[in-house]
Amino acid sequence: MKDHQNVPLNDFIEYPVNEMQTRANDFLANSQRRHSIRSFSDRAVPKEVIEACIKAAGTAPSGANHQPWHFVAINSQDVKQKIRQAAEDLERSFYEGRAGEEWLDALKPLGTDANKPYLEHAPWLIAIFSQKKGGIHAEDKNTNYYVHESVGIATGFLIQALHHAGLVTLTHTPKPMSFLSDICGRDRDNERPYMLLIAGYPAADATVPEHALVKKDIAEIATFL
Repeated sequence: MKDHQNVPLNDFIEYPVNEMQTRANDFLANSQRRHSIRSFSDRAVPKEVIEACIKAAGTAPSGANHQPWHFVAINSQDVKQKIRQAAEDLERSFYEGRAGEEWLDALKPLGTDANKPYLEHAPWLIAIFSQKKGGIHAEDKNTNYYVHESVGIATGFLIQALHHAGLVTLTHTPKPMSFLSDICGRDRDNERPYMLLIAGYPAADATVPEHALVKKDIAEIATFL
């Protein structure tokens, strides 16, 4: 490697092999309890919990460490109502034919439709934005690299952090999502809405589609050489 400023790696913890296997299995078991939920309770979730989970997302690796993301955590009922109205307007045209027959057929086992009551019923919405320019300091205006990949990794961290904290989530990606920029007051020139994440407690009668429980076998998703 070329010369660069660095510090010693002093927070790595090495575990015995048997403990490593136990931890890996425990994480797998916990991940298998993560489900996308569409019925949320309106029970309050402390801001501090959401904040800690977003901080965890911010530790994700990114191109040149530019961290090209911004998270807008929405608890305001008024803002949530505006988002629901705009999203449902788009979703109606999607389900009325804009999506195409193949896509709609793929969604049928999940039972989804244009109605998105959870967008105002859940305690928190987190709008995730990607940034074209930035850097490791807030005032930087450099070109960001591997933006889509970086924000995708950070979003995965956030979903797992919320699950680990004891909450359920749902990813929502209406197209186009430009309305989120307007409602959240974000810079359209530099930022692009990436995803809307719904977070909170599940409703007492929450269900999981059987279709969503089908996961590919390790032999279908991985090759070991």
